[in-house]
Amino acid sequence: MPGMIRGETPSLSPSSSLSASTQSFWSRSNLSPHHSTLSSVNGPLPTQHLWLQELRSEERGLYLIQLLLACANAVANNNMEYTNVFLEQLTLLASLTGDPMQRVATYFMEGLATRITKSWPGVYRALNSTQLPSIMDMLSARQVFFSVCPYLKFSFLTVNQAILDAMEGEKVVHLIDLEASDPVQWLALLQALSVRPGGPPHLRITGVSERRAVLEQTGQRLSQEAEKLDIPFQFHPVHAQLENLDVELLRVKTGEAVAISSVMRLHPLLAKDHRFGGAVIDRVLRMLRCLSPKVMVVVEQESNHNGPTLLERFIEALHYYCAMFDSLDSTMPQQCLERVTLEKHLFGQEIKNIVACEGVERVERHEKLEKWRKRMENAGFEVLPLSYPAIVQAERLLHSYACDGYRLLENDGCLTLCWKDTPLYSASSWHA
Repeated sequence: MPGMIRGETPSLSPSSSLSASTQSFWSRSNLSPHHSTLSSVNGPLPTQHLWLQELRSEERGLYLIQLLLACANAVANNNMEYTNVFLEQLTLLASLTGDPMQRVATYFMEGLATRITKSWPGVYRALNSTQLPSIMDMLSARQVFFSVCPYLKFSFLTVNQAILDAMEGEKVVHLIDLEASDPVQWLALLQALSVRPGGPPHLRITGVSERRAVLEQTGQRLSQEAEKLDIPFQFHPVHAQLENLDVELLRVKTGEAVAISSVMRLHPLLAKDHRFGGAVIDRVLRMLRCLSPKVMVVVEQESNHNGPTLLERFIEALHYYCAMFDSLDSTMPQQCLERVTLEKHLFGQEIKNIVACEGVERVERHEKLEKWRKRMENAGFEVLPLSYPAIVQAERLLHSYACDGYRLLENDGCLTLCWKDTPLYSASSWHA
């Protein structure tokens, strides 16, 4: 069953979620972001590949990691001959419906190939001219993610409990959602507020989103639920990009107790920082601090996918997504269309962005809690330790899953959800 480790830092070895042979490779390779040889695969690669199909699962996983790292190094060094050879062998071993290592290799392979084609803009645009991003695919993937894994539920539950704790006794509450894309989180909060001792507060939710239709749907759903529960409620839609958000748009009124929710919303601002010299995220955080929130809860991916070099990001991301794909096998059958939808349209897109893109195009710039802690403190926020009820609820959530891989780490009032020894998501709470 999931365990609670207080004050203990989980191992960050990239071996945590892989097979025994693959773990041995990670420990033997002593890889670092500065690993720069092309000898990850010993000797020249053969021209006949039939023997690859005869590899056992552990051998195949080991060889896939070797090929991926060798290919990333070849791409980083602009060695097209080696890149082509490594990609050719990867296509023979990777599979969208295979084991976790085969599946994750598929998306890293695609990311590397995309990075190469982006250096020829005409070729890249021609190959992608018929591939339109589908909002419905993304929404479907997110729904699967919520229903089968604890990660989003952990995020929503932790945010809601922190808000309930901070708003105890408040009569007028103004909740600002920095990414109003999913009403499910706030439906649960409305339920909790409806049975609050002393009655529910007057609740106003301000939703910030670039998608007007999503704001409209979210507002309608929440207004209907609030009416059923007899909660005084207003929904205030703000159609804007977060980096361009003006404090006046939020319409915070005197006497309101302010709460702010940011679930995996801050890291894309780091791409804007790259363009504008680091001023964007600092400006946004200081603006939010000026609202004097009683609580601001931040949930972000717990990994460093914002390193300065491709190899550094590649190794960190490979470790992270190997753990994520491994965790999916504990809750979803290998031959499952929903799992393919989730991996392709959510994690596959994240991997592709981390590996293939640079500059403002690279929006998946995940960073660890320690860096977010410094940013929040520099903006004038102080940590507000998550409460005992928040910890207990998170533990109960993990115990509800019929596997023993999920672990919860408490560190200086913050919570990190891990798969085995690999941290995946962290939640922290702050006040002005």
